[in-house]
Amino acid sequence: MTTPMTTPVPPAGRRQSPWRHRLHEVIFEADTRAGKTFDLLLLLLIVISVVSVMLESVAPIRATHGDRLRLIEWIITALFTVEYLTRMLSVRKPLRYARSFFGIVDLLAILPTYLSVVLPGTQSLSVIRALRVLRVFRVLKLGYFMREAEVLRAALRGSARKIVVFLVGVVTLVLIIGALMYLIEGAASGFTSIPTSIYWAIVTMTTVGYGDIAPETIVGRFLASAVMIIGYAIIAVPTGIVSVELARSRPQPVSTQTCPACAAEGHDPDARHCKHCGARL
Repeated sequence: MTTPMTTPVPPAGRRQSPWRHRLHEVIFEADTRAGKTFDLLLLLLIVISVVSVMLESVAPIRATHGDRLRLIEWIITALFTVEYLTRMLSVRKPLRYARSFFGIVDLLAILPTYLSVVLPGTQSLSVIRALRVLRVFRVLKLGYFMREAEVLRAALRGSARKIVVFLVGVVTLVLIIGALMYLIEGAASGFTSIPTSIYWAIVTMTTVGYGDIAPETIVGRFLASAVMIIGYAIIAVPTGIVSVELARSRPQPVSTQTCPACAAEGHDPDARHCKHCGARL
């Protein structure tokens, strides 16, 4: 008598161990009181950290409270490090989480403080932790905001190729204008090289106008006037491209649930499996 063969359950369909499932619910989800409390405490630590970094950059405050502020920064960094490692532990596919947007942000949030040991001053980059506040849309269950964020992301993705082509055209144009201005004005007017002239062309075309370099000849001023007018027209192009894509996009309902395997977000409300890795939600 032959024993019937059983179909093995794919890794994506396996259930998490109870302790890992509980850890994922607390860290990644906000449906339970423990999960919401964890996320709100995390947001509070982020705000405290960003404020302390900003205060430390003020010389009088740094002189009197610098040691306390640095101590706060190291304590929060240690907590964030434990939290990052716990997030990696609570998902079945930690590398997917590590390569995700929030995974990279979470890693960058702890690196500057450690880098400051060998590169003093890099702790100021800790303000990148402010990006983690984006989780507030999920924590507070603001599904409408998440849905609109998906629309904006889809519009930017749809217009990416057009914008790249547009930027290549702009770069080519400033190269030509820079070379012309270098030929017309020369070093006597401050246009000492083609790269310097290209810098002037970019500053002028974007209507920034620092004023550190300015044409002095009639021909140079005529060319500068033309560049200024072109600049106003160019600024409107990427705005129009993205606006068209936004008009085409249709907002779709988005769930606030995260995948227990790869920590991906943005699933459909009726989704049973993760659209990124196939794990059961």
